[in-house]
Amino acid sequence: MSLPHAVIIAGGKGDRLGGVRKADLLVGGIRLVDRVAQALGAVQAPVMIAVGPQDDGRRARSDSIAVSDLAAPVGGPLAGLAAAIAALHERGIGAGLLVSVAVDTPFLPEDFVAVLAAALGEASAAYAAWGEQFYPPNSIWQIEALAALPERVLEGQAPHSLKALQRELGAVAVDWSSRAPANPFANVNTVGDLVVLGRMARTRGLSPLIHRPGN
Repeated sequence: MSLPHAVIIAGGKGDRLGGVRKADLLVGGIRLVDRVAQALGAVQAPVMIAVGPQDDGRRARSDSIAVSDLAAPVGGPLAGLAAAIAALHERGIGAGLLVSVAVDTPFLPEDFVAVLAAALGEASAAYAAWGEQFYPPNSIWQIEALAALPERVLEGQAPHSLKALQRELGAVAVDWSSRAPANPFANVNTVGDLVVLGRMARTRGLSPLIHRPGN
């Protein structure tokens, strides 16, 4: 089976963090976008970065491509997913698998992509969970099942959220609570969250990656 395509959902405004770009926040000296891209492991190049309503011209990484939201009154992770599917269609890609992941979940498990792909089976989508906590952006999708998503978004006929879309598709929940000693999907919404994840990075002894301007 060929490697899945991947999109990092990074269009959030970070309002509770003072309006900063989450992708550029440092956790343990490493940008969130770099941690997530590294954690994804083997996926199709280039990785897509869903940047929100407007691409400001900055490339999150030198090995990525930015995809902007479609011109529609839909925002958030659903808009990022629709933008990724539209970008794949522009490249003539209408089948295979697409992995999506939130940019603010920097400690993805090493087996993230493999476990989701194995759990997918005949389903159209599968998403990560930790016990009773669900993480709809951290998912794997059959690209064919999302063929109409960009058009539905443009026409205002799409589900209102990724969670609603996953219900529509009969998505499978994949619980990591028995696979990892701590929640690998802990994310960043507040300054307090950022502090906690920084402590996690130090506890795990994760040293900063080599960071070059523009990467």
